[in-house]
Amino acid sequence: MGSVVLLSALPMAPASRLASAQPPIAGVRAVVVAPQQALQTGVAGRDFSSVQAYPITPERRALLNTIRYAEGTWAGGSDEGYRVIYGGGRVDRLDRHPEITVRRTYVSAAAGAYQFLPATWREASQRLGLADFGPRSQDQAALYLMEKRGALASFDNQGLTHEVLARLAPEWASLPARHGGSYYGQPVKTASELKRFYSGELQRLQQT
Repeated sequence: MGSVVLLSALPMAPASRLASAQPPIAGVRAVVVAPQQALQTGVAGRDFSSVQAYPITPERRALLNTIRYAEGTWAGGSDEGYRVIYGGGRVDRLDRHPEITVRRTYVSAAAGAYQFLPATWREASQRLGLADFGPRSQDQAALYLMEKRGALASFDNQGLTHEVLARLAPEWASLPARHGGSYYGQPVKTASELKRFYSGELQRLQQT
């Protein structure tokens, strides 16, 4: 997350960003991933033969939920957030990335709980061997992107630090970069707000 169909000359963000309530900005570069990339191995030679390549600990679930919160797809924690497309609409089917291009102030085909662009989804789903666009697949793809950005191991060792957020900021525009603003100049959640949400989610998950 075929290719993104642009209805205007506006470029789009390079990966799985763009919250449903936050349109993309002009001047953001698109990353195109070759579909012929090998499916058996992923980041750092990792074996992605199983959809469950990434175990989901309470900490990782809290981080996934925090990204959903930042991207505007939290939906009270319900699975409805996995159906969100850019602009706040919903899709009925999750058998594949919907690839629905929405024109608002800007144009985007971002979809899902983590607002995957089609090219980004293609890369992640091929690497992981994902057969659908369901919640489990989306979670796995998001974790893949975290590892690709070099943030997952740091998060597992140190928690949700400013450094982790900064590493993830190029992937999700709603997360703060090192300067505190969005990597792409979009509306952004503050690190303190995200850490509060993360802490609350982690506490809730550890009590259930």
